[in-house]
Amino acid sequence: MFFSSPTPEKKLAPLIEAIQQKKKKVTFFLGAGISTSCGIPDFRSPKTGLYSNLQKLDLPYPEAVFDIDYFRESPKAFYTLCDELYPGKFVPSKFHYLVRLFQDKQLLKRVYTQNIDTLERIAGIEDKFMVEAHGSFANNHCIDCKEEMSSETLKKLIFDKSKNEGIPLCPKCKGYIKPDITFFGEGLPERFFYSWRDDADEVEVAIVAGTSLTVMPFANLPSECGKKTLRALINKEVVGDFKYAKRKTDIVLQDDCDSAAELIADLLGWRDELDELYEKAKSEISEKTPETAEEKAHEVAEEIAKEEATKPDVTKSDKDADTEAVEKKLGKLSL
Repeated sequence: MFFSSPTPEKKLAPLIEAIQQKKKKVTFFLGAGISTSCGIPDFRSPKTGLYSNLQKLDLPYPEAVFDIDYFRESPKAFYTLCDELYPGKFVPSKFHYLVRLFQDKQLLKRVYTQNIDTLERIAGIEDKFMVEAHGSFANNHCIDCKEEMSSETLKKLIFDKSKNEGIPLCPKCKGYIKPDITFFGEGLPERFFYSWRDDADEVEVAIVAGTSLTVMPFANLPSECGKKTLRALINKEVVGDFKYAKRKTDIVLQDDCDSAAELIADLLGWRDELDELYEKAKSEISEKTPETAEEKAHEVAEEIAKEEATKPDVTKSDKDADTEAVEKKLGKLSL
């Protein structure tokens, strides 16, 4: 006998009931997959992930761009990346605005995010709900003397290449300024630990979205939710203990995050509000949206070739050849 798979609507029915009828609050656990539709690459997708693209920039290893020891030696790689990822250049996704609607309707418990792009905040999620497990661009400090620098000042220094090649220096000790993003070799923010200590036993509904659940300790959070927690995974792949230790009540929806956001909004009767929030954001940030991947690749290639051209005995034809070679090496860079 042939049994058809349940429809996405049927899979989500227990989630919709818990939210709509029982008014249970949702705790979100988010990863880079909720931001890929915004033009920001995730970290690990083959060929399109951030680490895959960074390999083309001749780093000693792709994760070096987020390694505190490598940053101390060569901060330029990180700040080259900042040119593309700095907050304000991207429109939050429909999934971000779905989270915003949960907040607006007093149905949000907390948002635990691995993302450093601050798109949750740009979408309007209040600070009291946010736990940025790997830090964010919201605050910035000198790695030596810990002097704080405002985000506005940092942004100006990053984009002014005439001063120290766009690498911000501390006005007090001339050390490197770094956004409060958790690099490899650094501890996670204290807020992550004390928030989870308070929240772990109170998660009624957990929605895990756009994450591979491979980076510890964040990857353990969904498994640490109580047995009575209704857990839902929204991801293209089945990951973590949704795959290896699935609970009877778990919901797994293998789909892209924006499509899932639209479906959940439809089922909750929020679709018009979701579309309105998203379209308003697009119109407000449209002039700041990033270029295509090909255009970015060309810009990075030109910048690298320009540096090569400053070396002795480099002719115009050599410069053109350098640009072409670097572009070929970068391929379709999608930072």
